[in-house]
Amino acid sequence: MRDFPWQYRGGVVVTDHCGRIKLQPDTPRPSFAPWKPEFRIEERSDGSILMEQTEPLDAYPEKMTDCLLRWAAEQPERTYLARRVKGGDWREINYRDALAAVRSIGSYLLSIGLDPSRPVLILSENSIEHALMALGAQYVGIPSAAVSPAYSLISSDHGKLSDLVANLQPGLVFADDGEKFAAAIKAILKPGMHLVVCEKEPSGGGGVHFDDVLATEATQEAEDACRAVNADTVAKYLFTSGSTGSPKGVINTQRMMTSNQAMVADCYTFLREGPPVVVDWAPWNHTASGNKVFNMILYHGGTFYIDDGKPTPVGIQETIRNLKEISPSWYFNVPVGYDMLAKAFEADAELCASFFRNLSMMMYAGAGMAQHTWDKLKQLARKTTGHDVLLAAGLGATETAPFALMCMEPQESAGNIGVPSRGLVLKLVPNEDKLEARLKGPSITPGYLNDAEQTKKAFDEEGFYRLGDALRPADPEDFTKGFFFDGRIAENFKLSTGTWVAVGALRAGFIDHFSGLVKDVVIVGENRHYLAALAIPHEQHVRELASDHFEGKSLAEVLDSDIARAAFQEKLTDFAKSATGSSTRIMSMIAMAEPPDLDKGEVTDKGSINQRAVLRNRPELVDALYNGRPDVIEA
Repeated sequence: MRDFPWQYRGGVVVTDHCGRIKLQPDTPRPSFAPWKPEFRIEERSDGSILMEQTEPLDAYPEKMTDCLLRWAAEQPERTYLARRVKGGDWREINYRDALAAVRSIGSYLLSIGLDPSRPVLILSENSIEHALMALGAQYVGIPSAAVSPAYSLISSDHGKLSDLVANLQPGLVFADDGEKFAAAIKAILKPGMHLVVCEKEPSGGGGVHFDDVLATEATQEAEDACRAVNADTVAKYLFTSGSTGSPKGVINTQRMMTSNQAMVADCYTFLREGPPVVVDWAPWNHTASGNKVFNMILYHGGTFYIDDGKPTPVGIQETIRNLKEISPSWYFNVPVGYDMLAKAFEADAELCASFFRNLSMMMYAGAGMAQHTWDKLKQLARKTTGHDVLLAAGLGATETAPFALMCMEPQESAGNIGVPSRGLVLKLVPNEDKLEARLKGPSITPGYLNDAEQTKKAFDEEGFYRLGDALRPADPEDFTKGFFFDGRIAENFKLSTGTWVAVGALRAGFIDHFSGLVKDVVIVGENRHYLAALAIPHEQHVRELASDHFEGKSLAEVLDSDIARAAFQEKLTDFAKSATGSSTRIMSMIAMAEPPDLDKGEVTDKGSINQRAVLRNRPELVDALYNGRPDVIEA
């Protein structure tokens, strides 16, 4: 592993008695990364374009647990993971104790007969125990799979969870809270499967307590197994969110994860200036946090503060509490979360100062960021710190580990997702009037678990992974200035006139124009003569139109009010007037009172809308948009 010495300009990083990382007050802030890579760009006779950085990717370790061994030796007392005890202070574990726990867990897993063909299934939300269980399995070469808690706690029939288990064939099920996950455990636990819980064993018992696992004596067998783990060893399976179909088990090898972190380190050069600190809520069953953020901390010997908050009106309060106490050096949220935080920053100077104090970068993903949110965050950063803090987006997928494209230059507006990372080759293939993106490199998955057919479909004849996304260059004459997301290839359609509709860009524009009243939208119009929309309202913002008037009323009653209808009417009319043609002009809409349904596949566990599933399941709403109904709003 390449050793990046930490050099602090004019100051030092210190730790308190708990090993908690703190910057001395006089330490100058890191500058923007001097990230000006050079590219080879090849235009082929078939219209396709290849783009890659000229410099090769730096060396990287063979496996992620090499990083744990490194930091346990070099910084044993430094806090690695922390999570609040309910209603109390932070509970922490340092690198030395984390390694000891991982060795015990690995030894236990081998002692009960687990091997690569019998993985560990993790049902829990983010927790210290969750992290240790996954790393313990990795340490001895046993894959794990963290599955969305929504499949256990929200789904009424556990259908998706049962399908995943049938594919995975786990040898052990781990749940932080046996009682909370009792129904899911009952639905999937079969003879021969082991069960480990941290608290509240499910009725009927049968589980082993996590403390007993930690008490297992570390064995030479575990050390031998660790040495046998190599770059091709499967580290985990991550199941796709199902936004474009049924969830698939994406194979994640050690090489994928370690090479991806080398790409991150090359791009986020400020990570070399000091151990990163994150306060992060995003679930580890998704690649964004479960791979990129989690491994970023381990790779650089930083501290991960597990945030039990969420970007919801109630959950954001816990995030605010945590950010008031812990100042991150790198921060991620989805656009709706940033929108909530921006309002909180304006109302609370102490919170705003804490958030920006040590911050080098803000990243957003999951949806397009509204321009008003972007502008507010940039303004708050300048006002609080006296300089810009980079606010950026990127593009990746579960199959790319996920870091692939990233914007590292300040922009005047939201949306630029940057250029391909070092070590990756981007292939742009003409598809109708779009450029379809494909990728090749060491961080790309070898395929899907027990699904040769989908694996074959995922790659083209040259071995490039098909992202399924279209990209639009920020400057058609200079691709090095980055790209904009130009929609999912599978979502685009034609009007009855033959005109193509780019759904991704249109969705983003619609959401931005409605200034917070809409959090997502399904674009309607395939084989119709004009466009319409099924809008998913942002309930909190809609109620804020007249909070006193709407008190005690249901969302359906709020949406049916003259106040709400007038607000939507005004926005829709203005949006239609700004259209450049039939492919961008939305003529009617319905604000949906009934939210998208997880069990029906209309929404993924991370909140992404499956456009085609909504259209398939709600034909009566689609018909109403064109045939008239009282709740239809027309431009």
